[in-house]
Amino acid sequence: MTSPDLIPDSRRPSVTGPARRAERSGMLRPGGRLREAAIIGAPALIAMLLGYRQRWVGDDGMIYTRTVRQLLAGHGPVFNLGERAEASTGTLWQWLVAGAAYLCGRDPSMVAVALGILLTGAGYAFAMAAARTAVRPLSTVPLLPLGMLVLLAVKADWDYATSGLENGLSTGWIGFSWWLLVRARPAGPAGPAPASATTPATTPTAAPPTPIPAGRLRPRTPRSPGYAAAFVIGLGPLVRPDLTLVSGVFLAALWWLRRPDARRTLLALLCAGALPAAYEIFRAGYFGVLVPLPALTKEASDAVWTRGFAYFANFADPYRLWLPLMLLAALAAFLPRTAVRPELLAPPVAGLLSWLYVCRVGGDFMHGRLLVPGLLLLMLPLCAVPLSRPVGAVLGALVVWAVCCALLWRPVASTGNPYLILDEQRQYVVYTGDPHPISEATHAHRAKPLRPALRAAGAAGRPVLLLQAPGGKLVSLPLAHRFGDRLAASYDLLGYNGIVTPLADTSVDPLGLAYPLAAHQSRAASRTAGRSGHEKPLDPAWIVADYTDPGTPLPPGIAPARVAAARHALTCGPLAELQASVRAPMTPGRFLDNLRGAWTRTSFRYPDDPVRAERTLCGP
Repeated sequence: MTSPDLIPDSRRPSVTGPARRAERSGMLRPGGRLREAAIIGAPALIAMLLGYRQRWVGDDGMIYTRTVRQLLAGHGPVFNLGERAEASTGTLWQWLVAGAAYLCGRDPSMVAVALGILLTGAGYAFAMAAARTAVRPLSTVPLLPLGMLVLLAVKADWDYATSGLENGLSTGWIGFSWWLLVRARPAGPAGPAPASATTPATTPTAAPPTPIPAGRLRPRTPRSPGYAAAFVIGLGPLVRPDLTLVSGVFLAALWWLRRPDARRTLLALLCAGALPAAYEIFRAGYFGVLVPLPALTKEASDAVWTRGFAYFANFADPYRLWLPLMLLAALAAFLPRTAVRPELLAPPVAGLLSWLYVCRVGGDFMHGRLLVPGLLLLMLPLCAVPLSRPVGAVLGALVVWAVCCALLWRPVASTGNPYLILDEQRQYVVYTGDPHPISEATHAHRAKPLRPALRAAGAAGRPVLLLQAPGGKLVSLPLAHRFGDRLAASYDLLGYNGIVTPLADTSVDPLGLAYPLAAHQSRAASRTAGRSGHEKPLDPAWIVADYTDPGTPLPPGIAPARVAAARHALTCGPLAELQASVRAPMTPGRFLDNLRGAWTRTSFRYPDDPVRAERTLCGP
């Protein structure tokens, strides 16, 4: 099999200029435009329909909605009043949902569902448009969307078009960024001046051409580096921190395509980094750390390869993804050198790096969620493959695989130990008894003990701490006087807790996604089993010490000595400074102190055992 077998027109000289390329493909004719729009729009429409069919919001999606409701209430991007904690991993998603909810006045969780579906469709449409724009100059034969066939067959893609999380925004951003990258290719390459062939040598009156010295190139006109493209591509860290890898690869490809001079390169980098850098300064000064709190809780800087590979296998094995990946990799290996362009190479490189990073940090407990963006990136250049006999054979195999994948193959509901990975969409349909659990009301009515306990405490007018004691039983303790007449509730389902606990009261997260004290405790190297991101449950003694006054009667199972040690440790050294960084009133001086100490504070960890923490932080 040779390169021309895969791209039959690959030996022809390409025609430069976008208008000429469009004319060759028939796009400028009314029928051609309509056909092109249908080809681009069909996968996007299918993705939106599948996302709508699977629509749901999980508990982690509800974590976003409490922060959104705090924003809409004018309290700032916090989870609880009186404590500055960034519980949202997707910064841009949080603000986008807040803006849309403000404009339409609807339940933020339902707004998140609608935005997720729309952004997924937009990302697929941009992906198709970019692929056809990138590949069309290489061939005029029909282009087959093999990559889309793979994406649309995988259930995880349908599930995370919604969920309340930022996956829809990730898909939209990746598709739009790649579309901008493809459009950044200059219409004609700069290079040696063409030979003077416009005037035949046999014409006696022709002036002899001026010779160009060997090795001398035609002067290059400085190219704009694509400032708008650089700005959009640079938003990756705000979409999700791990998408910084994608931004880096795409920016490198953009530079290679445009080859701007040093001044324009610097300006492009400033465009790409301006908004992420500005928000990072705000994050460090306001929250006192350099990353969202879930990154600290999940210890995103640690390597947990074994769990990460288990997570990848849980994604690849149910769908037999090895088959389409091997077929498409074999097909790509025989592509001609003309197809190896920066804009076509960047997505699969970014996708592989994304998968590698996800495996390194240990993956997630939600089936496929963190691997879906990498799969999209790998498939982008394959969304427009020129038809040929080898491609037709691969297409036939992919159609059989896609039918089986879409109709028959499903992930298990739960993997069990040692690494718990859940099909979350299926789980929440079962938990709520609703085929489409998308509203806060649906989740709030789940049969859990916290909501009636909060109502009873509120009706009695008692400021109490509702705490899950050892064994899971919910107990009520008098709240510390400094909290006034507020309520505080500690519960291990943070999204649910955030819904049923009023905004003016405190939703305590013993797992650390929205509670700095829990996020900064150390994680033992051996504690990587179970559910990812849930390996650092806070000892109840710390919560009692933090939210009650000395002398408070303790429930069975909580030792007074451990509570006393925790109270003392909270007043010592860096732990006391950590508490002040998130609870002291925000003033210019506090902002600057937080900013100066953000690096040290981000890396600070204390022993999870209160007695050891007291010895370490306070001394003998």
